[in-house]
Amino acid sequence: MPVDTVDFRAAEEIHAEQIAALVERTVREIYPQYYRQEIVDAFCRLHGADAVLEDIQRGGVYGLWRGGGLIGTGTRQGNRIARVYVDPAHQGRGYGSLIMDRLEAEAARSCAAAWLEASLPACLLYEHRGYRTVRHDRWPLENGVVLVYEIMEKTLRGENKGAQI
Repeated sequence: MPVDTVDFRAAEEIHAEQIAALVERTVREIYPQYYRQEIVDAFCRLHGADAVLEDIQRGGVYGLWRGGGLIGTGTRQGNRIARVYVDPAHQGRGYGSLIMDRLEAEAARSCAAAWLEASLPACLLYEHRGYRTVRHDRWPLENGVVLVYEIMEKTLRGENKGAQI
């Protein structure tokens, strides 16, 4: 993948709907292989346009564009990495790794470690990148459904003083 064919840059408020649509499209296509419908719907609500807009206003939301079209996104706030998604049509080409490389490099400027909350589809990617599970958490949803997810951490530089989880 030639680097000059993609553009990774901070998202602007006008991109909130586009990013939310990419996340929802990805979640609705990939997550049903791993999760019940209540969980799929909860992820879509969690990453809706209002939430994306709030994060853009705080700073740290990025988009990955190729040929003028948004193909991926990721968010970094402090040492927390979140909302890393690549459009299903562009998965398996290294774009998720590119997004993570950029987010981790930004975090490493001021943090010794990064942490994230991992969905089942992404756990192996994060493990291969050097993240380790430090604990599990629960998110109760409707109809008695509970999402159990991993909190993962990775040392970025120097001695790991622990991520602020």
